Amino acid sequence: MTEQDRVTVNDPRGPVNNGEGHQYVFYGAAADWMIRKGVEPLRVAHDDRVRLADRFVPPVGYRVAAECLEKPGSVVLLNAPPGSGRRAAAIMLLHGLGEDAEEDGVRFEELPATDEDTDKEVRPLAPNEGDRFLLDLSGIADEEAYARAQYRLALRRSQVQAAGAHMVVVLPWGMEHARSSDLEPHTVKLGRPRGIAVVTRYLRMDRMPFRPADLRSNELQRLFDRSPMRELARLAGLVKSARDGGRFGADFAEWLDQAMHAVTDHAGEVGRQVTTFRTAPERALLLATAVFEEAPADTVYEVWHSLMRMVRHEEDATTELARTDFGERLDALGIERDADGRLRFERLAYADAVLTYFWANFPGLRDDLRDWIGHATDLRGLTTDDKVNAVVRFGERSLTIGRPDHLFDLVVRWADRATGASCDRRAVTALELGLSHERFGGWFRRRIYECARSGSLSDGLTRVLTNACRQSLGATHPDQAMVRLHYLAVRKEATGEAREALLDLASRDRRLYRLLLDRLRERTRREMRGADPHLRLLTELLSSGRAPDPPPWPDLFLGWETVFSQPPTELWSLLASSWLNAVADDSTREIALGVMVRATHGRGVALHRLYAIAYDWAGSAHHPSRAAVAALFWQHIDQAQYARRQSVGGAPRTTEEAR
Repeated sequence: MTEQDRVTVNDPRGPVNNGEGHQYVFYGAAADWMIRKGVEPLRVAHDDRVRLADRFVPPVGYRVAAECLEKPGSVVLLNAPPGSGRRAAAIMLLHGLGEDAEEDGVRFEELPATDEDTDKEVRPLAPNEGDRFLLDLSGIADEEAYARAQYRLALRRSQVQAAGAHMVVVLPWGMEHARSSDLEPHTVKLGRPRGIAVVTRYLRMDRMPFRPADLRSNELQRLFDRSPMRELARLAGLVKSARDGGRFGADFAEWLDQAMHAVTDHAGEVGRQVTTFRTAPERALLLATAVFEEAPADTVYEVWHSLMRMVRHEEDATTELARTDFGERLDALGIERDADGRLRFERLAYADAVLTYFWANFPGLRDDLRDWIGHATDLRGLTTDDKVNAVVRFGERSLTIGRPDHLFDLVVRWADRATGASCDRRAVTALELGLSHERFGGWFRRRIYECARSGSLSDGLTRVLTNACRQSLGATHPDQAMVRLHYLAVRKEATGEAREALLDLASRDRRLYRLLLDRLRERTRREMRGADPHLRLLTELLSSGRAPDPPPWPDLFLGWETVFSQPPTELWSLLASSWLNAVADDSTREIALGVMVRATHGRGVALHRLYAIAYDWAGSAHHPSRAAVAALFWQHIDQAQYARRQSVGGAPRTTEEAR
């Protein structure tokens, strides 16, 4: 498969074809394989916002909203009809406050819209100055849920205003009667961008050779006036697909004609074709090709027959030589075999229309199709790209008809059967798709949470869940990713992957570092066992290699205080030695020596242990810098011991000190 350029979608709610074959818009984080496949996530991440900004056309009222948002502490509520690019407008409003702000630690995050999406173990919002938040309430459809959302919004609004942060809220359309009067002063109504301007912008970004006159037909004008922004983006993407495919004409007029035909006619064509071809083998071949388009013909032949077995079709008793041959069947269905022996439909973007039709009109087959995908993607003739394509196509259809459980069932099935140390690519693909889905992302986050806290997990599923938290949730919902990785990291059967992912996530961000530090301190104090996995995580988090730069000394003090309140273990040596090494390499970190000693609160057993650790550390490498650092550390220890003796006077030693 060749690499494809991508299209960023205004207000995405469905698939976007942006290259030959079937490609989809994911509403969340994406791993490298997604980028290779041409998948464009609309998550609140910098690179994606930059791509969106290249193609964004401001709607009516956008400038007013931007002016209202400029002041620190501002909250702007957008009231706009579906399909107007309202979500994209919200993201661009926040993005317009400054592209480089995140380099200074500014957050840009999407907040959960409903109670079901709210993670009970994630701390309250706690915004800081300059932070930017998106709250998309457009999916709320009933007044009771809207009332609860407005209550949460009032709390968040007061926090944002007090902190000097910024927040943009996308309101549900058609529920003005249920909106609190307190929100009116902050509400801005957005209109619809000019459709021709949107398509023109997309085409120009794709370096499409066209003239303004090429976009002035009556049929196009109707699309410009009525179609949602996502459909206009899809139209532009299909024009590009027609050009890049090399088999749909040689100029813009032909490419546009093919794209218009795909947008306006394919649904009816599929319906007529299915009505014409009524036998199970014909329909099964049509469906198998749509799911595995671009796969080798021999492999499609195999998955076609496996589909017929799955739906319990009785094989024709005649020999194969007496039946209609495979090539004749392909020709009758409008399927061609390219020079490399791979199958594809003759018409642009026809496979997506086929899938949409079958999932909508054959509901009794959905369970069978899930099981078929689970087995068919095991065939050896399929490349990784073939498998990813099939999983994404199946997953997109399952989510469209409201069956996220079908997708998660396959995640567990594939992950449990995985062998070796690598993740099953199909399971990773399916889980990333679910997590990034605008409607069902919260459902998948809850399922990961339940799995992470549940009984035993297979090694394969643990790896897949860890990968999803690191790649997807770590970018879109970092607080939730931290909670789930923590549960995965302390499981009895846990490997080092979850622990490493958790510590890496916390080390990237000072706020997350403090959140994890507080979480581990609380768990360590609760368990009170020296071998407790929370204590091990805490000591590793507190090491010099994990601490942010510059080190947050107050936070480190609290962490060291918790560690040194536990009985001495080998973990103390690893922790103290890491900071002795840091001081030896960088004298500006000498403050660590005093802070570490103060964290013992003068406890004799702790001070004696630190003294011994420094002695062993200095003697392990005969170097003047180590001796000097150890001597300085001992001075701090001596001062702490003297201060303690002065405070307790001649009182007898405690049992702990006498050991």
